[in-house]
Amino acid sequence: MTGTNIHHAATLLKEGKVVAIPTETVYGLAGNALDEDAVLTIFEVKNRPHFDPLIIHVSSLEAICQYVEDIPKTLKVLAEKFMPGPLTLLLPKKDIIPDLVTSGSPMVAVRIPSHPLTKKLLVSLDFPLAAPSANPFGYISPTTAKHVADQLGDHIPYILDGGPCEVGLESTIVGMEDGRVTVYRKGGLEVESIQVWVDHEILVKTHSTSKPDAPGMLSVHYAPKKPLFILENETDWASKTGEKNVCFLRFSTPFEGFDLSKQRILSPQGDYHEAAHHLFAFMRELDVLPFDVIYAERLPEVGLGRAINDRLKRASVF
Repeated sequence: MTGTNIHHAATLLKEGKVVAIPTETVYGLAGNALDEDAVLTIFEVKNRPHFDPLIIHVSSLEAICQYVEDIPKTLKVLAEKFMPGPLTLLLPKKDIIPDLVTSGSPMVAVRIPSHPLTKKLLVSLDFPLAAPSANPFGYISPTTAKHVADQLGDHIPYILDGGPCEVGLESTIVGMEDGRVTVYRKGGLEVESIQVWVDHEILVKTHSTSKPDAPGMLSVHYAPKKPLFILENETDWASKTGEKNVCFLRFSTPFEGFDLSKQRILSPQGDYHEAAHHLFAFMRELDVLPFDVIYAERLPEVGLGRAINDRLKRASVF
């Protein structure tokens, strides 16, 4: 069932059930982070491997302090600047957070979503919510309630419908290593925006094939069922126009001479935020249409272009 009843969603969560919730980034599959049975249900519904940790969601910076041992000064500055919003902090957890949530790591990923419905929901609860993206593991993340219903609707009792997600990319995950601010996952908050508030060069981590340091670091993820290839230049694009049943995912301009109905343009204005907002929705559209292959354009490596390219790379056929 889909609706906007926060009280109903809260009641189900208090009963140990899982529900889908909207955030500004993507829709999450939420359960009581302090209830191991609820957390196990999240893994089971998503078919998510237990070595891939979860993010917990709370209502305020004060609430974060209930579940972590410490917030380093630099990360606290970032929290005060960018939370609520598409920022997740990786911090040393208190024992109250089950090891199942963190896949045995002493660190927990925690964030404060800015979506108004979920903010109200979190305020009504006396526990944090573990909430990875509300989709089968490895598939394209959902940015509307319908995306969730299409794939998980038969497995969960309620989807809290907050409309299309504003950002459309998962949160940026940041922590500390050897005294340096470290980005574990590029996401809806630009690395450049974070760098402004840090007095040293930020370290950006690479992906992992197993036992990742933080959620969302696996090297293969966010993938459509159809093969997706990244094309690097206009010569490559021209060579694909003669193939049958192919479609194009482009940044700001269509490929001239190729059927426009077989193309999706992320942002005709060349706006990176608009492109991020459309990315997962357009990938899903192309995945269900009668095409055999998706060809995608790499964006310039600036701003949210970095995070979009990250998702395309991990969705692509290597």
